[in-house]
Amino acid sequence: MSGSDDWWRDAVIYQVYVRSFADTDATSVGDLPGIRSRLPYLRDLGVDAVWVTPFYPSPMADGGYDVANYRDVDPLFGTLADAESLISDAHDAGLRLIVDLVPNHTSDQHAWFRAALAAGPGSPERSRYIFRAGRGPGGGDPPTDWQSAFGGSAWQRVPDGEWYLHLFAPEQPDLNWENPEVIEEFHEVLRFWLDRGVDGFRIDVANALKKDQSFPDLGHAEESLLEPVEGPHHPFWDRDEVHEIYRGWRRVIDEYGGDRIFVAEAWVHSPERLACYVRPDELHTAFNFAFLQASWAAERMRPVIDSCLATTAAVGAPTTWVLSNHDVTRHATRYARLGDTAPPGGERHVEPDVPLDLEQGLRRARAAVLLTLALPGSAYIYQGEELGLHEVLDLPDEVLQDPVWERSGHKERGRDGCRVPIPWTVDGPSLGFGDGAAWLPQPASWSGLSVQAQTGAEGSVLELYRAALRLRREQPALGSGALRWLDSPEGALLFERTDGRGAATLCAVNLSATPVSLPPGHRVFLASGPLGPAGELAPDTAAWLRPGQ
Repeated sequence: MSGSDDWWRDAVIYQVYVRSFADTDATSVGDLPGIRSRLPYLRDLGVDAVWVTPFYPSPMADGGYDVANYRDVDPLFGTLADAESLISDAHDAGLRLIVDLVPNHTSDQHAWFRAALAAGPGSPERSRYIFRAGRGPGGGDPPTDWQSAFGGSAWQRVPDGEWYLHLFAPEQPDLNWENPEVIEEFHEVLRFWLDRGVDGFRIDVANALKKDQSFPDLGHAEESLLEPVEGPHHPFWDRDEVHEIYRGWRRVIDEYGGDRIFVAEAWVHSPERLACYVRPDELHTAFNFAFLQASWAAERMRPVIDSCLATTAAVGAPTTWVLSNHDVTRHATRYARLGDTAPPGGERHVEPDVPLDLEQGLRRARAAVLLTLALPGSAYIYQGEELGLHEVLDLPDEVLQDPVWERSGHKERGRDGCRVPIPWTVDGPSLGFGDGAAWLPQPASWSGLSVQAQTGAEGSVLELYRAALRLRREQPALGSGALRWLDSPEGALLFERTDGRGAATLCAVNLSATPVSLPPGHRVFLASGPLGPAGELAPDTAAWLRPGQ
């Protein structure tokens, strides 16, 4: 593990969705010992750090993002000792460990919320959350017209007549970040995990903590986590006041040395708004969802890259590139859309009836990783993308567990399709995920996509990722060098990375439907797919090149 304080500026971080990574106790659900058992795989893959989704005690109304206790581990996932061993083992493997923190809301089973219900209106216990009187006769109507990101009203009434705010599921009451007690509690939660050696925190819904205290109506009925609106005047998304919270968090984490970091999940309107979260005295990085949403077209991809690089550079922060995560359709499936790959505003989800060309999607996904790893900044890999996994769009209705499914009246299938447990072996009841069935069923075709099937297989997606990550470490220009765009054929992107010592690496990506010529005087040292008969770059293919013949 590198001792550099600024390791995060060009790190590659692997996201583990703990429920779906590896199960060691036959509960059908992944666990912390399972992650520990697979650390050698992650080390050999070539990543720098691991981000683990929530493993805290939880009723699991939202897959663990409804936290009942921020200072312990749910028995489903192991023990606090298992978490401490995971941190230690990761460090021994040369990996850093980032944990998920959920500050916008708790579980309705959290001790604070149970005390709030017991204490009644006007109590100090209720002031930790956002309780309001209702409107209309007898206070029977919600306090505002705000909608939950999971569907329906964002307000839930309790027996004494008051309503509490939940921007997500009713089992996830929003905390009141105007209350100093809430602020101090999370400072202590940060210290609890920092004292145990974690290297950073991914902040869930980082843009939603502060609410307009006048509680105005929005005047429309649709709200979604993944449909960002323009701040800073929205009543609960991306308000300017949220930044005072993160300045306080930054002071806490800086007590532990300069190599501990934050990464924000903030679906905001523009790169300029995102840059506000990564100013020098706030968070270190933020997920770059503009890149994730960009269509597979050179004329759409390049402006997004330029805008993201420029706005983060203006505040001295790196750009963080991400293609998939546990909240969006896997990019191998998003890129499989026939025709235009996405509407102008971007594509995050693909419904089961959308016509797809899965071979096209996989070609583009292979090319996309070479593009991503050649860009300046840090990159995130979502578990299973290194295996070329597609979204599972045909899960039976009866196995769906995402609250979006129920809250939408079974109109939106939710995010379970990207959360299916990943395959490790070619056979077994859950393809090596565990000794029994997995909590979500895996397609039989995933046997051929398993780690066992792809290891050592020439041309496999896994070996492409391993080669790309190894070469990225060996080529300083790819990690932290400068980027310069070069003239390229229509429908293609071509840029040069230099390390300040004259060494240069070129990245060429053909996003068009016809082959394009590669620049003369260079040789390909890694390609996402076969080159054409005359050495040209085939459609939906990327290559890294060096000077020479």
